[in-house]
Amino acid sequence: MITLTYRIETSGSIEALAAKIASDQSTGTFVALPGETEELKARVAARVLAIRPLPDAAHPSIPEAGKGPFKRADVDIAFPFDAIGTDLAALMTIAIGGTYSIRGLSGIRIVDMKLPEEFRGAHPGPQFGVAGSRRLTGVEGRPIIGTIVKPALGLRPHETAEMVGELIEAGVDFIKDDEKLMSPAYSPLSERVKAIMPLILDHEQKAGKKVMYAFGISHADPDEMLRNHDLVLEAGGNCAVININSIGFGGMAYLRKRSGLVLHAHRNGWDILTRHPGLGMDFKVWQQFWRLLGVDQFQINGIASKYWEPDESFIRSFEAVTTPLFSPDDCALPVAGSGQWGGQAPEIYERTGRTVDLLYLCGGGIVSHPDGPGAGVRAVQQAWQAAVEGIPLREFARSHVELARSIEKFAGGKAE
Repeated sequence: MITLTYRIETSGSIEALAAKIASDQSTGTFVALPGETEELKARVAARVLAIRPLPDAAHPSIPEAGKGPFKRADVDIAFPFDAIGTDLAALMTIAIGGTYSIRGLSGIRIVDMKLPEEFRGAHPGPQFGVAGSRRLTGVEGRPIIGTIVKPALGLRPHETAEMVGELIEAGVDFIKDDEKLMSPAYSPLSERVKAIMPLILDHEQKAGKKVMYAFGISHADPDEMLRNHDLVLEAGGNCAVININSIGFGGMAYLRKRSGLVLHAHRNGWDILTRHPGLGMDFKVWQQFWRLLGVDQFQINGIASKYWEPDESFIRSFEAVTTPLFSPDDCALPVAGSGQWGGQAPEIYERTGRTVDLLYLCGGGIVSHPDGPGAGVRAVQQAWQAAVEGIPLREFARSHVELARSIEKFAGGKAE
């Protein structure tokens, strides 16, 4: 069985709506049909396994839902594997399908999904994941420290390369194109690759360390995206930014089967699914599809994010991508980003189980350091060293000027 957990909200009967979802998303229709036999229902019809009541909602999640009270419950519904198989498009269709169209709901959210053993090995999963990302960057025993080329839009290839050169010399482990940068007229991907890869390869020859650069290769045409992939791979690159919502399941599956690059997933657009707590889909559910399809690294915002997402949501996302579906090998490397500058390192370290298995991604937190991007890299490295050693940042900063200047810039001189 494939089990989906729906958080149902209604002024009517939870039990009736749970049965309606199970019926509509499997064998049922609006009238009884001649072929809808009891034997057929027993074989492929979904069924309600459990209903766990929750406190009532004061207001409906869908404004036009009418008057309350609005009852809420988490409902487990099991779908026979034979009715879906391992096709992720079929699974997503059944998970969402017509569920949100059902009358009588004032809110519905998919909060969990449990897949049976048949999914093990049915999809390629991560090719590199945590271990491969560490091997390719040569980073062990600490977080992979990364940054984003800023400003996101407007820099020409030679200007981008100038900044990349400084970041490489400063000892950064990872650099990425902003997700909005793919192949605009002022900075075609082919020209960026030509400008950046010689710097990376030259540094590798001199220092024995290859900085991982994630080029934006996303495209609506899978063949064009694959040509972008080949361009990066043939130039000696080893990573690509993939806007997973933009390319879809089919684009991701097509790329993963042919890929030789680490696939760094940007989840832009996911917020549409999740910002309202009574509607949409939890990241815990959504990320399973992309990990099965082959995401190696997964951006999930961070502590004290510059966006709407609460810290608790980041922690749940971190736990989600690092929890095996079937094996530790199917875990993606979590990428903490969005407004990070090093000051969040102690809290992230403590709240994620004191792990250093993450990519810590700072955009402005590195490139906007008052003493330049190089000092920004060193400041973030120092912040993580302090976090792991259990030394308060303010104390550590007394002997580390880059961290002190970072605290002055990004925290108004205050830090724990």
